[in-house]
Amino acid sequence: MSQPLDAAQLQALVERYFSAVDSKDVPATLACFTPDAHFCIANHGVSYRGRDEAMRGMFERLHARYAQVWHGDFDHVFDVTNQRVASRFLVKNTTHDGQVLHKNNCNFFALRHGLFCEVFVYMSADNSLS
Repeated sequence: MSQPLDAAQLQALVERYFSAVDSKDVPATLACFTPDAHFCIANHGVSYRGRDEAMRGMFERLHARYAQVWHGDFDHVFDVTNQRVASRFLVKNTTHDGQVLHKNNCNFFALRHGLFCEVFVYMSADNSLS
């Protein structure tokens, strides 16, 4: 069994995940998750189970849909004891015709063995992860 991550390590994992998403690096994005991870866009009623098929497809569709994605202006809260992170952040999705879509999102991450096993997403606009 791996050691629990401390607050700095939790922050590094969350920001490594968002950096991988923003750079459209699907393998690096998926490397942040357990094989049996559950990814839920809660306010849109959509769930994906399994890193290597369902979640891979979700991220591939996101990257095909937008020319650029950006996550930033993070505000994190860490629960080291229970290995959980709550993150509030801004999102800018740029369409292929140059339109920039802005969102205010919150993600709630749960970890097992130093990787995300569950993520609940609440996004302020249309579901870009469908």
